[in-house]
Amino acid sequence: MCNPMTRISFVPQSKRRSSSGSAPLPRGLAHDTTNLEMEPSLARDPEHRKKELEAAATVSPMPKSLVAIPVGIKNKAVVDKLVCKFPADDFTVMLFHYDGAVEQWGDMEWSERAVHFAKWFLHPDVVAEYDYVFIWDEDIEVDAFNPVRYLDVVKREELEVSQPVLDRRSEIHHAITAHALSPTEDGMHRRVQNARCGNGDGSTGRSPCEGWVEVMVPNDLIHGWGLDYKLGYCAKGDRAVNVGVVDSHDGGKATALAGRAAVRLRSFREMQIFNKRWEKAAAEDKPWSDSYAA
Repeated sequence: MCNPMTRISFVPQSKRRSSSGSAPLPRGLAHDTTNLEMEPSLARDPEHRKKELEAAATVSPMPKSLVAIPVGIKNKAVVDKLVCKFPADDFTVMLFHYDGAVEQWGDMEWSERAVHFAKWFLHPDVVAEYDYVFIWDEDIEVDAFNPVRYLDVVKREELEVSQPVLDRRSEIHHAITAHALSPTEDGMHRRVQNARCGNGDGSTGRSPCEGWVEVMVPNDLIHGWGLDYKLGYCAKGDRAVNVGVVDSHDGGKATALAGRAAVRLRSFREMQIFNKRWEKAAAEDKPWSDSYAA
Protein backbone atom coordinates (compact mmCIF):
# COMPACT_ATOMS: atom_id res chain seq x y z
CA MET A 1 0.00 0.00 0.00
CA CYS A 2 1.29 3.46 -0.85
CA ASN A 3 2.18 5.75 1.99
CA PRO A 4 -0.02 8.87 2.13
CA MET A 5 1.57 12.02 0.84
CA THR A 6 3.22 14.00 3.63
CA ARG A 7 2.24 17.63 3.92
CA ILE A 8 4.74 19.98 5.56
CA SER A 9 4.07 23.56 6.54
CA PHE A 10 7.18 25.65 5.86
CA VAL A 11 7.92 29.22 6.89
CA PRO A 12 10.96 30.90 5.30
CA GLN A 13 13.67 32.08 7.67
CA SER A 14 13.01 35.70 6.76
CA LYS A 15 9.42 35.43 8.08
CA ARG A 16 10.05 33.53 11.32
CA ARG A 17 9.60 35.50 14.54
CA SER A 18 9.76 34.62 18.23
CA SER A 19 7.16 35.61 20.81
CA SER A 20 9.12 38.82 21.45
CA GLY A 21 8.77 39.81 17.81
CA SER A 22 12.41 39.32 16.84
CA ALA A 23 13.81 36.61 14.60
CA PRO A 24 14.83 33.52 16.64
CA LEU A 25 18.11 33.19 14.73
CA PRO A 26 20.47 35.75 13.18
CA ARG A 27 19.63 36.48 9.55
CA GLY A 28 21.86 34.45 7.26
CA LEU A 29 22.53 31.67 9.77
CA ALA A 30 19.92 29.31 8.35
CA HIS A 31 19.49 28.66 4.65
CA ASP A 32 16.15 27.99 3.03
CA THR A 33 17.62 25.83 0.25
CA THR A 34 19.70 22.68 -0.14
CA ASN A 35 21.22 20.95 -3.15
CA LEU A 36 20.81 17.42 -1.70
CA GLU A 37 24.36 16.52 -2.69
CA MET A 38 26.15 13.77 -0.75
CA GLU A 39 28.98 14.78 1.62
CA PRO A 40 31.24 12.39 3.58
CA SER A 41 30.59 12.26 7.33
CA LEU A 42 34.30 11.88 8.16
CA ALA A 43 36.54 14.91 8.47
CA ARG A 44 38.98 15.52 5.61
CA ASP A 45 42.29 17.31 5.29
CA PRO A 46 41.44 21.06 5.30
CA GLU A 47 44.16 21.80 2.75
CA HIS A 48 42.85 19.10 0.41
CA ARG A 49 39.34 20.49 0.76
CA LYS A 50 40.63 24.00 0.05
CA LYS A 51 42.27 22.82 -3.18
CA GLU A 52 39.03 21.09 -4.21
CA LEU A 53 37.05 24.30 -3.72
CA GLU A 54 39.62 26.35 -5.63
CA ALA A 55 39.55 23.89 -8.52
CA ALA A 56 35.76 23.89 -8.58
CA ALA A 57 35.71 27.70 -8.67
CA THR A 58 37.71 27.72 -11.91
CA VAL A 59 35.27 25.44 -13.72
CA SER A 60 31.79 26.50 -14.78
CA PRO A 61 29.32 24.25 -12.94
CA MET A 62 27.41 21.89 -15.19
CA PRO A 63 23.65 22.34 -15.23
CA LYS A 64 22.15 19.91 -12.75
CA SER A 65 18.76 18.31 -13.07
CA LEU A 66 16.78 16.25 -10.58
CA VAL A 67 15.11 12.93 -11.43
CA ALA A 68 12.42 12.07 -8.87
CA ILE A 69 10.76 8.64 -9.11
CA PRO A 70 8.18 6.92 -6.87
CA VAL A 71 9.33 3.29 -6.77
CA GLY A 72 8.30 -0.13 -5.52
CA ILE A 73 10.60 -3.13 -5.20
CA LYS A 74 8.53 -5.12 -7.71
CA ASN A 75 9.66 -2.73 -10.45
CA LYS A 76 13.33 -2.82 -9.44
CA ALA A 77 14.59 -3.95 -12.86
CA VAL A 78 12.62 -1.27 -14.72
CA VAL A 79 13.82 1.45 -12.33
CA ASP A 80 17.42 0.28 -12.73
CA LYS A 81 17.16 0.69 -16.49
CA LEU A 82 15.56 4.11 -16.03
CA VAL A 83 18.18 5.46 -13.61
CA CYS A 84 21.04 4.23 -15.80
CA LYS A 85 19.67 6.39 -18.62
CA PHE A 86 20.49 9.57 -16.68
CA PRO A 87 24.25 10.39 -16.52
CA ALA A 88 25.48 10.84 -12.94
CA ASP A 89 27.38 14.02 -13.85
CA ASP A 90 24.21 15.76 -15.02
CA PHE A 91 21.41 14.34 -12.87
CA THR A 92 20.68 13.83 -9.18
CA VAL A 93 18.44 10.79 -8.57
CA MET A 94 15.79 10.80 -5.84
CA LEU A 95 13.69 7.72 -5.08
CA PHE A 96 10.44 7.71 -3.10
CA HIS A 97 9.86 4.19 -1.73
CA TYR A 98 6.10 3.88 -1.40
CA ASP A 99 6.38 0.27 -0.17
CA GLY A 100 9.03 1.01 2.48
CA ALA A 101 11.55 -1.44 0.97
CA VAL A 102 14.47 1.01 1.06
CA GLU A 103 17.28 -1.36 2.08
CA GLN A 104 16.55 -3.81 -0.74
CA TRP A 105 17.94 -1.33 -3.27
CA GLY A 106 21.44 -1.37 -1.78
CA ASP A 107 22.80 -3.78 -4.40
CA MET A 108 22.18 -1.32 -7.23
CA GLU A 109 25.41 0.23 -8.52
CA TRP A 110 23.94 3.73 -8.30
CA SER A 111 22.16 3.28 -4.94
CA GLU A 112 24.74 5.14 -2.84
CA ARG A 113 24.58 8.28 -4.98
CA ALA A 114 20.78 8.31 -4.99
CA VAL A 115 18.70 10.12 -2.38
CA HIS A 116 16.21 7.73 -0.76
CA PHE A 117 12.95 8.79 0.91
CA ALA A 118 10.09 6.77 2.36
CA LYS A 119 7.61 9.58 1.68
CA TRP A 120 6.68 11.39 -1.51
CA PHE A 121 7.45 15.07 -0.99
CA LEU A 122 9.42 17.67 -2.96
CA HIS A 123 9.69 21.05 -1.26
CA PRO A 124 9.84 24.04 -3.64
CA ASP A 125 12.99 25.34 -1.93
CA VAL A 126 14.72 22.02 -2.63
CA VAL A 127 13.84 21.76 -6.30
CA ALA A 128 14.71 25.44 -6.80
CA GLU A 129 18.37 24.41 -6.75
CA TYR A 130 17.95 22.48 -10.00
CA ASP A 131 17.56 23.65 -13.58
CA TYR A 132 15.10 20.89 -14.50
CA VAL A 133 13.13 18.30 -12.51
CA PHE A 134 12.06 15.00 -14.06
CA ILE A 135 9.09 13.50 -12.19
CA TRP A 136 8.82 10.08 -13.76
CA ASP A 137 6.47 7.12 -13.40
CA GLU A 138 8.36 3.91 -12.66
CA ASP A 139 6.48 1.94 -15.34
CA ILE A 140 7.64 3.94 -18.35
CA GLU A 141 10.09 2.17 -20.65
CA VAL A 142 13.12 4.23 -21.65
CA ASP A 143 14.87 2.14 -24.30
CA ALA A 144 14.56 4.93 -26.87
CA PHE A 145 14.87 7.86 -24.45
CA ASN A 146 17.97 10.07 -24.26
CA PRO A 147 17.65 12.61 -21.40
CA VAL A 148 20.60 14.73 -22.54
CA ARG A 149 19.23 15.17 -26.07
CA TYR A 150 15.77 15.67 -24.60
CA LEU A 151 17.05 18.60 -22.54
CA ASP A 152 18.70 20.04 -25.65
CA VAL A 153 15.23 20.31 -27.25
CA VAL A 154 13.68 21.66 -24.04
CA LYS A 155 16.31 24.40 -23.72
CA ARG A 156 16.16 25.32 -27.40
CA GLU A 157 12.37 25.64 -27.29
CA GLU A 158 12.47 27.34 -23.84
CA LEU A 159 9.95 24.88 -22.40
CA GLU A 160 8.98 25.25 -18.74
CA VAL A 161 6.79 22.12 -18.61
CA SER A 162 7.21 19.18 -20.99
CA GLN A 163 7.06 15.45 -21.50
CA PRO A 164 8.55 13.00 -24.01
CA VAL A 165 6.25 11.69 -26.70
CA LEU A 166 4.62 8.30 -26.12
CA ASP A 167 4.63 5.36 -28.51
CA ARG A 168 1.38 5.03 -30.45
CA ARG A 169 1.36 1.34 -29.48
CA SER A 170 1.17 2.31 -25.81
CA GLU A 171 -1.98 1.00 -24.15
CA ILE A 172 -2.78 4.36 -22.57
CA HIS A 173 -1.97 7.67 -24.22
CA HIS A 174 -3.69 10.77 -25.53
CA ALA A 175 -3.61 11.47 -29.25
CA ILE A 176 -1.62 14.67 -28.77
CA THR A 177 1.03 12.96 -26.63
CA ALA A 178 1.62 10.19 -29.18
CA HIS A 179 4.51 10.15 -31.64
CA ALA A 180 3.62 12.26 -34.68
CA LEU A 181 3.27 10.35 -37.94
CA SER A 182 5.12 13.19 -39.68
CA PRO A 183 7.41 14.78 -37.05
CA THR A 184 8.57 18.35 -37.57
CA GLU A 185 12.25 19.18 -37.95
CA ASP A 186 12.37 20.98 -34.61
CA GLY A 187 11.07 17.90 -32.77
CA MET A 188 7.99 19.66 -31.41
CA HIS A 189 4.27 19.13 -31.96
CA ARG A 190 2.79 22.09 -33.81
CA ARG A 191 -0.73 20.78 -34.23
CA VAL A 192 -3.90 21.16 -32.19
CA GLN A 193 -5.83 18.26 -30.73
CA ASN A 194 -9.01 18.59 -32.72
CA ALA A 195 -11.28 21.02 -34.51
CA ARG A 196 -12.61 22.42 -31.25
CA CYS A 197 -9.15 23.94 -30.59
CA GLY A 198 -8.82 25.66 -33.95
CA ASN A 199 -8.24 24.91 -37.61
CA GLY A 200 -5.37 22.50 -37.02
CA ASP A 201 -2.47 24.65 -38.22
CA GLY A 202 -1.42 26.07 -34.86
CA SER A 203 -2.70 29.58 -35.68
CA THR A 204 -5.61 29.42 -33.25
CA GLY A 205 -5.87 31.82 -30.35
CA ARG A 206 -6.32 28.90 -27.99
CA SER A 207 -3.43 26.75 -26.93
CA PRO A 208 -2.34 23.99 -29.35
CA CYS A 209 -1.22 20.62 -28.04
CA GLU A 210 1.71 22.34 -26.32
CA GLY A 211 -0.88 23.87 -23.99
CA TRP A 212 -0.71 20.90 -21.68
CA VAL A 213 1.17 17.67 -21.11
CA GLU A 214 -0.12 14.33 -19.91
CA VAL A 215 0.22 14.40 -16.14
CA MET A 216 2.81 12.00 -14.71
CA VAL A 217 2.98 13.70 -11.32
CA PRO A 218 1.68 11.70 -8.33
CA ASN A 219 -0.59 13.69 -6.01
CA ASP A 220 -3.40 13.17 -3.54
CA LEU A 221 -5.74 12.06 -6.33
CA ILE A 222 -3.55 8.99 -7.06
CA HIS A 223 -3.92 9.24 -10.83
CA GLY A 224 -4.51 12.98 -11.06
CA TRP A 225 -6.32 13.18 -14.38
CA GLY A 226 -7.34 16.74 -15.15
CA LEU A 227 -4.24 18.37 -13.69
CA ASP A 228 -2.54 18.14 -17.07
CA TYR A 229 -4.98 20.63 -18.57
CA LYS A 230 -3.97 23.18 -15.92
CA LEU A 231 -0.17 22.77 -15.95
CA GLY A 232 0.04 25.53 -18.53
CA TYR A 233 -0.92 28.01 -15.82
CA CYS A 234 2.35 27.15 -14.03
CA ALA A 235 4.55 27.94 -17.01
CA LYS A 236 6.29 31.27 -17.32
CA GLY A 237 5.09 33.23 -20.31
CA ASP A 238 2.67 31.86 -22.90
CA ARG A 239 1.53 28.30 -22.21
CA ALA A 240 1.18 27.74 -25.97
CA VAL A 241 4.93 28.36 -26.24
CA ASN A 242 6.46 27.30 -22.92
CA VAL A 243 4.68 23.95 -22.51
CA GLY A 244 5.25 21.14 -24.98
CA VAL A 245 5.45 17.51 -26.02
CA VAL A 246 8.96 16.66 -27.22
CA ASP A 247 8.59 14.43 -30.26
CA SER A 248 12.24 13.78 -31.12
CA HIS A 249 14.99 13.14 -28.59
CA ASP A 250 16.71 9.94 -29.70
CA GLY A 251 14.93 8.83 -32.82
CA GLY A 252 12.39 7.07 -30.62
CA LYS A 253 9.82 7.56 -27.92
CA ALA A 254 8.95 6.50 -24.41
CA THR A 255 6.50 3.64 -24.01
CA ALA A 256 3.95 3.21 -21.26
CA LEU A 257 3.92 -0.38 -20.08
CA ALA A 258 0.77 -2.47 -20.36
CA GLY A 259 -1.54 -3.27 -17.45
CA ARG A 260 -2.75 0.23 -16.66
CA ALA A 261 -6.14 0.12 -18.39
CA ALA A 262 -7.83 -1.00 -15.16
CA VAL A 263 -7.27 2.41 -13.58
CA ARG A 264 -8.98 4.34 -16.37
CA LEU A 265 -12.42 4.47 -14.72
CA ARG A 266 -11.05 5.79 -11.44
CA SER A 267 -8.93 8.25 -13.38
CA PHE A 268 -12.01 9.75 -15.03
CA ARG A 269 -13.73 10.03 -11.65
CA GLU A 270 -10.72 11.79 -10.19
CA MET A 271 -10.67 14.19 -13.13
CA GLN A 272 -14.22 15.18 -12.20
CA ILE A 273 -13.11 15.74 -8.60
CA PHE A 274 -10.23 17.94 -9.69
CA ASN A 275 -12.40 19.97 -12.08
CA LYS A 276 -14.83 20.68 -9.23
CA ARG A 277 -11.91 21.81 -7.05
CA TRP A 278 -10.73 24.14 -9.80
CA GLU A 279 -14.17 25.65 -10.35
CA LYS A 280 -14.68 26.16 -6.60
CA ALA A 281 -11.28 27.78 -6.11
CA ALA A 282 -11.74 30.05 -9.12
CA ALA A 283 -15.18 31.14 -7.90
CA GLU A 284 -13.98 31.90 -4.36
CA ASP A 285 -10.87 33.83 -5.41
CA LYS A 286 -12.56 37.03 -6.56
CA PRO A 287 -9.39 38.97 -7.57
CA TRP A 288 -8.16 36.08 -9.75
CA SER A 289 -8.86 36.14 -13.46
CA ASP A 290 -8.31 33.39 -16.01
CA SER A 291 -5.84 34.74 -18.54
CA TYR A 292 -6.51 31.73 -20.78
CA ALA A 293 -10.30 31.89 -20.76
CA ALA A 294 -11.84 31.44 -24.19
